[in-house]
Amino acid sequence: MKITSILVMKCSGAGDSSSSGSAEPVVLANASDVSHFGYFQRSAAKEFILFVARTVAKRTPPSQRQSVQHEEYKVHSYNRNGLCAVTFMDDHYPVRSAFSLLNTVLDEYQKAFGESWKTVQTDSTESWLYLNEALTKFQDPAEADKLLKIQRDLDETKIILHKTIDSVLARGEKLDSLVEKSSDLSAASQMFYKQAKKTNQCCTIL
Repeated sequence: MKITSILVMKCSGAGDSSSSGSAEPVVLANASDVSHFGYFQRSAAKEFILFVARTVAKRTPPSQRQSVQHEEYKVHSYNRNGLCAVTFMDDHYPVRSAFSLLNTVLDEYQKAFGESWKTVQTDSTESWLYLNEALTKFQDPAEADKLLKIQRDLDETKIILHKTIDSVLARGEKLDSLVEKSSDLSAASQMFYKQAKKTNQCCTIL
């Protein structure tokens, strides 16, 4: 089991999942471990993680939890009234443990930063020590399971599961066009995406 990334984002436009014109989510904190990718894939992996995180977070309405299946990975997203946590992990990590982790990350973020996130306008590049530690600690789902026993409300919360990233997108939206428009992806990463798609390995680095 592997957690690749955990992000905290401000999702100002998340209330309208059908609108592709609403504001893009802003990164408040980001912790990633791409050491299991090949050296020359790591930069592209980080860019695709950020791209997909923004894509999924933007389409997660307030108070909703959703999971997106992508190849052998799952992207989990929880939007708590505009403050959103997203994590990338392999398919073997228990879903409810993943959301228990996201719930805790949001609790800790609000303890540390209060409501200051509401006025943030640009991506933060500063490291948040807690998130880096959480990325390491919760590689073991048993640690998240300890949280799950406390957070019993998760048992009663519906988690929406999407089988592909395309199913998260609004009608008429295409992943290819989002890739082309994304400022998160360099020209090299966009080229990597197109080549991988041709060989039926689209985004397998995630």
